[in-house]
Amino acid sequence: MDFQTKILLISFGLTILLALLIIPILKTFKVGQVERDDGPESHLKKQGTPTMGGLIIILAIIIVTIFAYIYYTKQGDTQIAKNLLPILCLTVGFGLIGFIDDVRKLILKNTKGLKPSLKMLGLLFISVAYVIYLLKVMNLGTDTYIPFLKIYVTIPVFAYIPFAILVILATTNAVNLTDGIDGLASSVTVIIITCLAIIATLLGVKELVIFCSIVIGSILGFLMFNMKPAKIFMGDTGSLFLGGVISGVALYLKMPILLILIAIIPVIETLSVIIQVIYFKATKNRFFKMAPIHHHLELSGWRENKIVIAFSIITLVVCTIGLQII
Repeated sequence: MDFQTKILLISFGLTILLALLIIPILKTFKVGQVERDDGPESHLKKQGTPTMGGLIIILAIIIVTIFAYIYYTKQGDTQIAKNLLPILCLTVGFGLIGFIDDVRKLILKNTKGLKPSLKMLGLLFISVAYVIYLLKVMNLGTDTYIPFLKIYVTIPVFAYIPFAILVILATTNAVNLTDGIDGLASSVTVIIITCLAIIATLLGVKELVIFCSIVIGSILGFLMFNMKPAKIFMGDTGSLFLGGVISGVALYLKMPILLILIAIIPVIETLSVIIQVIYFKATKNRFFKMAPIHHHLELSGWRENKIVIAFSIITLVVCTIGLQII
């Protein structure tokens, strides 16, 4: 059994253990889900279900990544160990912002949470730091892979930096919108990250193979408690973290444009919200029964499990296509 498989299993087991410890604590402090009054009626029974579960995923990933760092340092592969740190810092930083937002909403009972301007400023600061690190410290360059054409295009630095930041912020927001029903964001993102892990394996980017393996194990462990009926939700803590993972790994691999395909579900979720807002402003009517689109499907009679399965299958198909065009 290779190290990647072992570390995935360790992450999986540790996440389950942390969930068993943390879920009762969240219940004790009544850190529960707050459902929208205008949302699907079936969601009202979820009121009070522990949330902020992304903390479980993040803690497991930090612990196991530190273990991997120590392992590779002792093995003499200090470069691999060192390269684990920037992607960990980006993702944990995003998770921390989501955690602050969740704490304000769920514990401090501030329904607005973290001010949007402060939230965006925090995400922007971390994004800029990560992109600059990739360019100036790791010297990865601005070469970006164009799917289907199977070529790399060198983007001028002055254009690449805002492009890369936009990729991170857009991906994070898209994953956040996808987190709306039991197990949806977890199921979709674990398939996307697995696809990115395969690409990293094919390209020989070992540090990303290791990090993605850790993340995959942790998401699968969390999914054991997040499947319908969910015993815990990830909250902004988890969704912002996972958005950071997907975008950060894609940029590291020089394949951010591929996300348009392999992350098609988060893309569609985002577009459904944009369409809803534009259409409502123009006509004062709703284009969808409710946005994001997974809520529209719910109100159209789809069961939550059917939506999760359908969206997961779509993600699996587009990820398979994505692997064929790299």
